[in-house]
Amino acid sequence: MNLNITGVHLEVTSSLRDYLTEKLDRVTRHVDNVIAVNVALSVDKLDQKVAVDVHLKGKDIHVEEVASDMYAAIDTLIDKLDRQLIKHKDKLNSK
Repeated sequence: MNLNITGVHLEVTSSLRDYLTEKLDRVTRHVDNVIAVNVALSVDKLDQKVAVDVHLKGKDIHVEEVASDMYAAIDTLIDKLDRQLIKHKDKLNSK
């Protein structure tokens, strides 16, 4: 899995990078065929925005979240991504 973390108007610190990789490892356990994960962190005045693109074999999943705290935005984004990956896996298994 290729992991690419970029910051827009934000410096990505090592603690933020570690937190993201720890959370993404938990999510990618559901699906085996993850090719790449692109994470974009940005700040717009008081809003902290996190966007994730997960490239799977045959499917791309995009999730965004905006919150006042970056860590809270990451937590809710991971929950959304987790639900979408489980839904995708269930669709594949039903076929």
